[in-house]
Amino acid sequence: MPVSTPLAHRAQRLRAFNRFYTRRIGVLQERLLATDFTLPESRLLWELAHHDGITAAQLARDLDLDPGYLSRLLRRLKERQLIRSERSPADGRETLLTLSPAGREAFAPVDQSSQQASAALLARLPETQQQRLLQAMQTIEELLDAPADTAPVVLRSHRPGDIGWVISRHGALYAQEYGWNSEFEALVAHIAARFLEQFDPAREACWIADRAGQPLGCVFLVQARDEDTQAPQPGTAQLRLLLVEPSARGLGLGKRLVAECTRFARAAGYRRIRLWTQSTLSAARSLYKAEGYRLVATEPHRSFGADLVGENWELVL
Repeated sequence: MPVSTPLAHRAQRLRAFNRFYTRRIGVLQERLLATDFTLPESRLLWELAHHDGITAAQLARDLDLDPGYLSRLLRRLKERQLIRSERSPADGRETLLTLSPAGREAFAPVDQSSQQASAALLARLPETQQQRLLQAMQTIEELLDAPADTAPVVLRSHRPGDIGWVISRHGALYAQEYGWNSEFEALVAHIAARFLEQFDPAREACWIADRAGQPLGCVFLVQARDEDTQAPQPGTAQLRLLLVEPSARGLGLGKRLVAECTRFARAAGYRRIRLWTQSTLSAARSLYKAEGYRLVATEPHRSFGADLVGENWELVL
């Protein structure tokens, strides 16, 4: 009898999920989405529709298909005059595959049916659960697609204990790198506490950049509010508390975190994102500028034990 180990139990869980998901999306049917194509044939049509000339060797490599099996699939599609081949102008030894006009006509309803089926799955869920599902799918994709010897960095939503880490790391890093005093940590604690108290998952989010359980960065997107009355400002989101650990800088995490805010804000229906930063934070300012933010106002002030120039930036969505 096989010895039960944690890895064996997890493998059983993964297999159970695979059985659930393949059944749920209908790939066990002989024909995909009530079309005339099998799942492998449909995937080949998709690849050919999205690549203007690709070799059989590239397809085999990208899809991890046995070359002999791929050859049989391609032959069936050629017999139906759905694909055509021609010599590569760059290398006469290679044959480039493309969809024929008939192939594009045949692929269109397959693509439309797949889009409708996916939309129907999502439509059953409220907005917050759709966001959770998409984040979980992104996590699965990043973890399983990473090189075996490299732990990937995933962006996940906050969990119990994360907000305390956000406050602690902001206080420690800004004291170390800029000499800011405890007033800044107090401000971060105030912002973070307000986030938890007012959290609306349909309109707000926190992302933690995580590598194998170790937080490496964070960012928040919240409903913008009047600082005095706390009244929501319609159509406006606010990016807050962007941080990347020194050990993780240079990996593009800051760019990913800022871009995730933009994606979420658009999906939530915001018309603009605003943020407040300081002129001395050159790395963050470069990220905002690259994302399309523009500087709209500046104001000198003394805060956190330092003379600073505050900057207001805005991104129109």
